Amino acid sequence: MLFNYTKPEEKIKAAAYVRMSTEHQKYSPENQMAAIREYANKHNYEIIQTYSDEGKSGLNIAGRASLQRMINDVESRSIQFKAILVLDVTRWGRFQDADESAYYEFICKRAGVRVQYCAEQFENDDSPISTIVKGVKRTMAAEYSRELSGKVFTGQSRLITLGYKQGGPAGYGLRRMLIDEHGNHKGILLRGEHKSIATDRVILVPGPEEEQETVRWMYKAFVYEGKSEGTIADELNRRGIRTDLDREWTRSTVREVLSNEKYIGNNIFNRISYKLKIRRVRNPEDMWIRKDNAFEGIVDSSLFFMAKGIFAARCRKLTDEEMLQKLKELQDKRGYLSAMIIDEAEDMPSSAAYSGRFGGLVRAYRLIGFDPGRDFRYIEINKYLRELHEDTIENTIQRLMSCGADIQLNETKNLLMVNNMFSASLVISRCNSLNNGKYRWKVRFDTVLNPDVTIAIRMKADNSTVMDYYLLPSLDFRIPNIRLEEQNTDLLDSYRFDNLDYLYEMAKCISIRGLLQ
Repeated sequence: MLFNYTKPEEKIKAAAYVRMSTEHQKYSPENQMAAIREYANKHNYEIIQTYSDEGKSGLNIAGRASLQRMINDVESRSIQFKAILVLDVTRWGRFQDADESAYYEFICKRAGVRVQYCAEQFENDDSPISTIVKGVKRTMAAEYSRELSGKVFTGQSRLITLGYKQGGPAGYGLRRMLIDEHGNHKGILLRGEHKSIATDRVILVPGPEEEQETVRWMYKAFVYEGKSEGTIADELNRRGIRTDLDREWTRSTVREVLSNEKYIGNNIFNRISYKLKIRRVRNPEDMWIRKDNAFEGIVDSSLFFMAKGIFAARCRKLTDEEMLQKLKELQDKRGYLSAMIIDEAEDMPSSAAYSGRFGGLVRAYRLIGFDPGRDFRYIEINKYLRELHEDTIENTIQRLMSCGADIQLNETKNLLMVNNMFSASLVISRCNSLNNGKYRWKVRFDTVLNPDVTIAIRMKADNSTVMDYYLLPSLDFRIPNIRLEEQNTDLLDSYRFDNLDYLYEMAKCISIRGLLQ
């Protein structure tokens, strides 16, 4: 008897991309992957690689390391998959410009990799109908973000008018108090701690008496004795008094204390806007949301408004010529200019004022004939890396907790204690380009915190994309820093990983009883 044998159709290799945003928690990565796998099984795909951005906003590509890595992998043609499976259009991104979403998909299609939306009702087959529906979906995704932003802002504004604090540290001399829905105090929140019950709220309360006395001394020294912010900062540092972030005082940190209405008990919101992560805007005072006498103040209101009057008199409207003249005089005096030098100088507009007035600090420099002689792109790079550091710590904590790990964070948010068994700190190693065209990375170990494991994030040449990770145990690295090259020794690269999955596996708690059964 003869049997007909048909060779099974070869499956198409594919990558899966999942994203969970903070505003849409119901789409967990596990649920997305389950739907993607079901789609893959029905449509003859084999998932060989997964890219995951967890707890990341879809408004732009910044901070979405996995999406950036996937796009770079596709462009480099160093991949084996021919398709990317993503749950729906919104998981690809809620880009405010629908063309940006289309642009990243086009990059993939140009490289021969098709993007398939598994939960959408249309087939992404380049037909006129699919193109129209996809464009509508992208516009709807952007509009959803705009509407959600408006709703969130309205909700935050209402809570402000009820006297509740919305995010951010308490500040020197104050503390965050957690209260329940009936207004009963539940305890002080330490730095890095957050409320876990939706109906709980946070208010500000006076801190330790010695900190309150220091704040009142600062106001009196400024108003009655005529001391400048820099002089006050020097005196505080001479006394050994540290800021709430355990740092030395500067002119700007002193000014923050002397100009913030929370020290007289007023709750202020919307001084700075950063809606939809598009542009940071400093709003005029008539746009602020406020609740006067929301908290117990620690400074007399008359003293505060006298300080405010001094600032107002100092910050009278200067002409462009007057501002540039002051900048030129400061250059002649110091021999060099930087944002820090400007901000620390007495009787000077801030560096932000120069940047806003002249379209950038470097342009203001050029108008007075000052050539900094260096590439100031590092300013934006440093800003991005600081944000990446914070985002990565938050994301790492969430992933560790999802593995069942118990996480404790120190007050400066620089050291993680995992399961009370080992400590870890995270550092970002920027890429440095040498004159010979090669790249180097410097990893600095925290010799003060002395963590058991240092998580080193190595950046690519553009310093905007993560390249890989090194998990460096202190037992093997007892030196202040190490230098990484493009090609390292096998021993050093044995600590290299493409992601932090190994760290998460380390943090998992396994029942010994279960292993013995």
